[in-house]
Amino acid sequence: MKVFGLAGYSGSGKTTLMVRLLPLLIAHGIKVSTIKHAHHQFDVDQPGKDSFEHRAAGATEVMVSSATRWALLHEHRGAPEAELGDLLERMSPVDLVLVEGFKRDRHDKLEIVRGDEATPSLCRTDPNVVALASDRQWPDAACPVLSLNDPQAIAGFILQHCDLRQMPLAEDA
Repeated sequence: MKVFGLAGYSGSGKTTLMVRLLPLLIAHGIKVSTIKHAHHQFDVDQPGKDSFEHRAAGATEVMVSSATRWALLHEHRGAPEAELGDLLERMSPVDLVLVEGFKRDRHDKLEIVRGDEATPSLCRTDPNVVALASDRQWPDAACPVLSLNDPQAIAGFILQHCDLRQMPLAEDA
């Protein structure tokens, strides 16, 4: 599995870009999964649901399954937060895993900088930042700069960088 990240500070547009990239990559025949790092306590479960009650009663893991999907909820219960490598090991095999966040981890990534944010700090200090995506010019950037407003070009960059064979789009065939 190839791993490629979208990194940047809160509000930079990581999720917006991720949502725009996914259908473009999938249209090229690439099987893609994602991992999103949440910086705050979050919950995908709700009080009153059986799975919530199982966790509240002390279960470390609760798996919920239906005809359309399954989900595994894992409570840390005092253990340290899972590392990216551990999470990747739990993923089913795909061509590409796009990682949102985990900006301090050692995987190739695209730094996203929007608007009048200060000079990007990641691409100057992190050798794993292989390109910068922004809605403004960066003439002194230490890596290639892509337009944040051109997700097609960014998808092409990711495919090429990750050495994933580009399948022709349906309309190109």
